[in-house]
Amino acid sequence: MSAFLHQRPLHNPFSDPHPLSQPPSNPRKPFSYSNPITLLVLLCLLIIMGVFLPWTSMQQGLFSITNKSQLKWRDYTLAQAAAFVAQNGTLIVCAVSEPYLPFLNNWLISIARQKHQDKVLVIAEDYGTLYKVNERWPGHAVLIPPALDAKAAHKFGSQGFFNFTSRRPRHLLNILELGYSVMYNDVDMVWLADPFPYLVGNHDVYFTDDMTPVKPLNHSHDLPPIGKKGRTYICSCMIFLHPTSGAKLIMKKWIEEMQQEPWSRAKKANDQPAFNWALDKNAAQADLYLLPQAAFPTGGLYFKNKTWVKETKGMHVIIHNNYILGFEKKIKRFHDYDLWLVDDHADESPLGRI
Repeated sequence: MSAFLHQRPLHNPFSDPHPLSQPPSNPRKPFSYSNPITLLVLLCLLIIMGVFLPWTSMQQGLFSITNKSQLKWRDYTLAQAAAFVAQNGTLIVCAVSEPYLPFLNNWLISIARQKHQDKVLVIAEDYGTLYKVNERWPGHAVLIPPALDAKAAHKFGSQGFFNFTSRRPRHLLNILELGYSVMYNDVDMVWLADPFPYLVGNHDVYFTDDMTPVKPLNHSHDLPPIGKKGRTYICSCMIFLHPTSGAKLIMKKWIEEMQQEPWSRAKKANDQPAFNWALDKNAAQADLYLLPQAAFPTGGLYFKNKTWVKETKGMHVIIHNNYILGFEKKIKRFHDYDLWLVDDHADESPLGRI
C-alpha cells in the first residue's frame, strides 16, 4: 500500500468541523440585493468606478502624450529649427528664459505687426520655455544644451545673467555656420516699423550705438570713436549678421574676449564690453555698419530726451527699453509710453495670451 494511504487527511481551516450538527439558533440573514442600503452602496461603487477610473486612465494617457511631445522637442536641433523657420535665408532670433516670457510676447506682437513673425526663432534657455513656446507655436523654439537655471538668469550683474548672455555669440556663430543671415534682438525691444529696409548694402555686421549724445541725422555709419573706457559703446542687443567670414570672425573674437574676462564677484562682467573689444580690435578685418541713431535709438535717449523724440518723430524703428533695471520698472516704462502691448493685444501674438 502506498505511503499516501497512510497519511492523515489534511485539515481545511475553512471547512465545517461539525458537518452534521444543527445550525446555530440565530443564523445570519442571507445577503439580499433587494435591500435598499445594499443597492445604494452598489450604485455608489459603480459611479466611482465609472467616473474616476476612466478619468485616471485619461490623465495617464494625456501625461503620456505630453511626455512624448516634450521628448520630441528635446531632440529638436538648431539645424532643424533654422531650416523650418528661415525665410529667404534669414532668421530673427532671441534668447529667452522663462521669466522673460511676457517680454517675448510683447516683442512678438510688435514683430507680427510688421509681418515678420514667421521667421522668428526663440532660443529657449530652459525646458519650460522650450515646451511652452512649442506647445503654442510648434517648431519656433529650440534649446541648445545645456539648459540654464531659469530663475538665476534674469538679474543683471549676476553670474546667472552672465551665463545667459555669454551664450549669445555662440548661438549666432552656429547659425552663421549653417549659412543663414540672422538678426538678434533682446526681447525688451518693440518694433515700430520694419527694420529690414535699413540693412542696406552687404556688410558683415550691423549694430547700434548705446551712447545717448545726439548724432546728426546724416551721421557716419563707421564704427564710432573709442570712448573713455578705451573701447566703443556699441549695443550687443540688436545685431544683424550675414554668413560671411568677417561676421564669423567677430563672433569668434567675441567668444574669446569673454573667456579672457569671466564673471567674478569683484568684477561683474557682461557680454557687451567683450563685443566692443571684438569690434575694436578686428575692425580692419570685417565690414562693419552702424545703423542710424534716429531709427534705432538707445533707451537712454528715447525715454529721456523728449525734445529729440519730437524732432525725430516718425523715424523710430526699434525701441530698446534699456538704461533701466528690473522687470517691473521696464514694464511700467513701456506702459507709460504705450508700448506694453500684451494686456490688450495678446491675440496678435503667435503665442496668444501666456
